[in-house]
Amino acid sequence: MTTGEAMVQQQEFNVPGTNGVSPAPEQPRKSEKAKTVPAPLVEVENVSLFYGEKQALREINMNIPRKKATAFIGPSGCGKSTLLRCFNRLNDLVDGCRIEGNISINRKSIFDPDVDITDLRKRVGMVFQKSNPFPKSIYENVAYGARIAGVNKKSVLDNIVEKNLKRAALWNEVSDRLNDSAMGLSGGQQQRLCIARAIAVEPDVLLMDEPCSALDPIATAKIEDLITELKEKFTIVIVTHNMQQASRVSDYTAFMYIGDIVEFDTTEKIFLNPAKKHTEDYVSGKFG
Repeated sequence: MTTGEAMVQQQEFNVPGTNGVSPAPEQPRKSEKAKTVPAPLVEVENVSLFYGEKQALREINMNIPRKKATAFIGPSGCGKSTLLRCFNRLNDLVDGCRIEGNISINRKSIFDPDVDITDLRKRVGMVFQKSNPFPKSIYENVAYGARIAGVNKKSVLDNIVEKNLKRAALWNEVSDRLNDSAMGLSGGQQQRLCIARAIAVEPDVLLMDEPCSALDPIATAKIEDLITELKEKFTIVIVTHNMQQASRVSDYTAFMYIGDIVEFDTTEKIFLNPAKKHTEDYVSGKFG
């Protein structure tokens, strides 16, 4: 699968009552006010998404805080990745996709006619489930964004590469082979390289779609440590099926089910004292 195909791969959505999952309690279709969070960077207002006639997201309202990690959890097909891809408008690439409502980043609607999509996707970086380094050297992977922006001075590129490989906790492992192909790195190293490439352009938001699902426990621990460090600098939104991972790395958690946000609150509240019975059932492992 090519990178472009991976970017636009459309999820299948579960039908209530299938796969052994009990239907969520009936959710009110009237839009609810988004939870107040400190210093929101991303504001989602009444967002619904359709693939043709099929509705995948239902009047989503949420505010995502600045320089925190927010996790989306829920069973497969509930709309987590679809919502994530709304933030950098990757769903625009899916035929028949239609979005209602509004999403603002730094108080600016991402749907305004004057928004440059290329610039938006630079400001809202993304790390995919499967690592997708470019078939270039380690150095050129990290320098790629700066080169596209017109930076050609070697000393500047050298600084960008070193700084972001250190940010991604990869410098000590690759500093003596920067000109080697990125394809020769291990899976965990490739994923950290992709993170270094994404943050090298200083994005406002870093999206992560199941970044550890294909990694072994040691590589997963390194990525989780990295998320904890990076959220001091970047706003991070992560989709994960791993509830323990969500509890370890995130400050806020949204539990999603069949295109709805059932509950959104601090991670501590979601896991220790959820307000909704359906949330409690999911985080306690009664279904999923």
